[in-house]
Amino acid sequence: MEHVGFSDWLVIGAYLAGIMAFGLWRGRGQTSTRDYFLGSRTMPWWGVGFSIVATETSALTFIGVPAMAYGSDNLTFVQIVLGYVIARIILAVVLVPHYFKGEVYSPYQLLAQAFGPAARRTAAGLFLVAGTLAAGVRVYVTCIPLQLMLGFGPEQIVPVIVLFVGLALTYTFFGGVKSAVWVEAVQFLIFLAGGLFALFYIPSLTAGGLGGAFQQAAGGGKLHWFNPAFSLARPFNLWMGLIGATFMVMSSHGADQLIVQRVLTCRSVRDGRKALVLSAVLILPLFLIFLLTGVMLWVYYQQFPNMPIPLPEARPGVSKNDYIFPIFILTAMPSGLKGALLVAILAAAMSSVSAALSALSSVVTMDFYKSMARVQRTAAFELRLSRGVTLGWGALLMTVAFLTSQVESVLHAAFALSGLTSGAMLGGLILAVWWRRGNAGPVVVGMISGLVVMSAVHALPRLDWTKAWWDRVVGVTVFWPWYTLIGTVVTLTVAELVRCLQGRLRAAPSAA
Repeated sequence: MEHVGFSDWLVIGAYLAGIMAFGLWRGRGQTSTRDYFLGSRTMPWWGVGFSIVATETSALTFIGVPAMAYGSDNLTFVQIVLGYVIARIILAVVLVPHYFKGEVYSPYQLLAQAFGPAARRTAAGLFLVAGTLAAGVRVYVTCIPLQLMLGFGPEQIVPVIVLFVGLALTYTFFGGVKSAVWVEAVQFLIFLAGGLFALFYIPSLTAGGLGGAFQQAAGGGKLHWFNPAFSLARPFNLWMGLIGATFMVMSSHGADQLIVQRVLTCRSVRDGRKALVLSAVLILPLFLIFLLTGVMLWVYYQQFPNMPIPLPEARPGVSKNDYIFPIFILTAMPSGLKGALLVAILAAAMSSVSAALSALSSVVTMDFYKSMARVQRTAAFELRLSRGVTLGWGALLMTVAFLTSQVESVLHAAFALSGLTSGAMLGGLILAVWWRRGNAGPVVVGMISGLVVMSAVHALPRLDWTKAWWDRVVGVTVFWPWYTLIGTVVTLTVAELVRCLQGRLRAAPSAA
């Protein structure tokens, strides 16, 4: 707390008060679940585009991406971002029109239309599990700078988590997705400005300025970004981006309610496509800004290796490098500007939490409760229920954040957790568009198989009693950019095999 001055607290307090008031004001007038979960489909495409980027980047970008570039990954993550761009273009052309055929609240309704309620609930259930785990990791990483800023120790993480989630929960509880999207659009601009400022400010503190910093970074190999060698394991390579990350984002932006819900708030297919394309235009330069910020941090600490705040040891969910940028902000930024950078982290983090709260509560309410309810309830009752569910998910995210397991890096953890189910969800959605009609059996078996296989791929190389066997038989630990592709292939293959088997069993009596 000694590193944060009065002017910094003034900036932070003004931001929190302003963003809460703005969110509550923009979300006023909610009268139904259509208002609460779809924003009455009146959101402008450019605001939705900003919101999409804010939702997917969050504090993991502001903290985790510079940490990767500061460490041994250098700029190689930019190869992954190439797939982010490709996937958005594919989704804008192929999938967005399906979301505007009727009153669609989630992508899982497409599975219900094709295969019935069992397929819908299976996909929605997978989203709830993965969405909760990944959002919990994002909450945890956000507490790194907050904990340092407030002067709390590791054992005092609970009040920090409660404070942070409570702020995002307030405007999401009252204003629903409309409030969340507008706040996320503003927050995107704030953390973009924060990233740009940090990128140019850090080298101004070093000998030689910006040009000298790039020269030193090049000499240290920190500007290395291209790796054409194909591999299923680390490090990042071009094929992980062009193939693996393309499938990953096709799932996260096409089959994951966290992002799809934002597209569904647009007025039309045309606006939904424009929102996705805008996010494709923004995502590459945004990640490049934060990767280069990590490189500039490396240059800075090569010249000034003594940190006023000692670098903490790695602890559950957090590697040492994840502390680098927050420590720099607290110790090397001038008063006032320090508060502005901390606000940028808060903005980045609150956007992803509000998005998760809205998406999780919409799936519970619309894909489970409303689709299973036998009695028609009033719009006022359903709105009260939706808000109650949002409140419950807020409490659950706090719990998951506190119980985050020990992993190598928060960024890798969040992507890996999502990757366990993303292939199954994308596979199910592809089948809904491709097959169009059928019974739920093959799809459900395929999705569950995808989840089981990916859980094994993730866990077996990391467990003490299976690691040796995995290394001997498989010989490689699969990196998370490939998770979605593998899960999708397993889901499609098993579903097709089960469908063929069902067809043969049905044909057998008539043949006899």
